[in-house]
Amino acid sequence: MEKNYYVELKGVNKSFGSFQASKDISFGIEKGKLIGLLGPSGSGKTTILRMLAGLETADSGDIIIDGKVVNDVPASKRGIGFVFQNYALFRYLTVYENIAFGLKVQKWPKDKIRARVEEMLRLIGLEDTAKRYPNQLSGGQRQRIAFARALAPQPQLLLLDEPFAAVDAKVRQELRSWLREMISAVGVTSIFVTHDQDEAIEVADEIIITNQGHIEQIGTPKDIYRQPDTPFVAQFIGQSSIVEDFRRFAGFAHAGSNATRAAVRPEYISVSKQGEPLRFPVNTETGVVERTAFRGSEIELTIRVKDTLLTAKRLLDDTPVSVGETVRVFIYRLYAFDNEKAYVIENEALTSPDSVVI
Repeated sequence: MEKNYYVELKGVNKSFGSFQASKDISFGIEKGKLIGLLGPSGSGKTTILRMLAGLETADSGDIIIDGKVVNDVPASKRGIGFVFQNYALFRYLTVYENIAFGLKVQKWPKDKIRARVEEMLRLIGLEDTAKRYPNQLSGGQRQRIAFARALAPQPQLLLLDEPFAAVDAKVRQELRSWLREMISAVGVTSIFVTHDQDEAIEVADEIIITNQGHIEQIGTPKDIYRQPDTPFVAQFIGQSSIVEDFRRFAGFAHAGSNATRAAVRPEYISVSKQGEPLRFPVNTETGVVERTAFRGSEIELTIRVKDTLLTAKRLLDDTPVSVGETVRVFIYRLYAFDNEKAYVIENEALTSPDSVVI
């Protein structure tokens, strides 16, 4: 059964001179969803956002919002709210005047403007800032005001371009949770651009991964993370070590597919000191620790196994390991890939009835 999409792009292309920023972009978004456009710099995600907003014109293809093709509809008539990464607040207007700006442009009555601005300030929890100016606010407060200003005219679609890029790490973490709650509360269909995969995984209902102007994969955060479809996604998502000829590692000698390279993530590697119990001793490799790094809640290890450097982690409460120490390494899972496809491959020890656990 075909889904009823609120936003659709069908075969959209966009070039800037000889550079093709969007190549046959097609996807659909259901009403009320929060979608993350994720990709490295220059992958085409902001171009998609700007075409949706009407700030750029597609060379070909259709952009459909609420069942209507909006290719020739000007930005001001599309019913879209836009939040920029640098807030784009008017410096010489108060918070109240910033939020009211779009309503005045739409010629709302004064009493309705006042009521709507007050409603927005309550929604974002900044009722006491109405008379302040942007330079009197913190970065997190400014971003909330920008969000309120975009929502005030009651748009049917909200677009956010790197919405947390201009704030520090702690505030960014707080704003992620806040944005998720606000979008859920107001129920507006929303699309945000980010190059931060942690941000997309935490906030989005679905993720669209872009690369060199085309879409690599669309799916839920869990699907994207656990089941990458393409070589790019397998290497881009997570903190991966890329290994050649992965079949030389214990437990992967009989792996299917023609792939020879693989991405190995730290969370799928178990590191044991000599003498510690091993779950699967036959399929465990020996490695030498070359580097250690304190990462707050865990210790990151760089381990050389069969002339390949792997990144793994141990908890702070685990017995410490030292540079130069010989350890035992078990790889649970890896993501093998050829030129076209990525494959999830489990260590044979996890599926073999003959596996020995000590």
